[in-house]
Amino acid sequence: MTIAFLPYDQETVDHLRAGGGDAYCNPAERAVSDGQGMPCRSCLQDIPAGADMLICAARPFPDPQPYAETGPIFLCADACQPYDGGDLPPVLTTSPDYLLKGYSADHRIVYGTGQVTDSAAIVAYAQDLLAQDGIAFVDVRSARNNCFQTRIVRRDD
Repeated sequence: MTIAFLPYDQETVDHLRAGGGDAYCNPAERAVSDGQGMPCRSCLQDIPAGADMLICAARPFPDPQPYAETGPIFLCADACQPYDGGDLPPVLTTSPDYLLKGYSADHRIVYGTGQVTDSAAIVAYAQDLLAQDGIAFVDVRSARNNCFQTRIVRRDD
């Protein structure tokens, strides 16, 4: 099975960069990256030291509901090239492990799928989850701070 790693929704990213409200209706905070652990959820690379960045509340789900987790994310303040979905993105190589969870098509956690997964096993575990009936996508979060990193889906080639 081929999978794709998705950047954060481009319409939302553009909205935030233009000063629009985040998941809590607040404008994104502006800061300067120190280059350490500040992964942009659009290009899926660490924001370089000295670069302007945005910090905002994100809910990568279409509607508020009990399983629609909200948390902080970083974005390059200036336009960047959204990740193309190919191989394991750079932001998933900077920690020894990540939390992966399978979700149904109605955006509900599929119980029993949440697992802290070694970085080297992300692709294999995501493929295993996506091969199961009832799992529409897999979200990757920080294993330490629970911050959303990226969404993994089946790729139709």
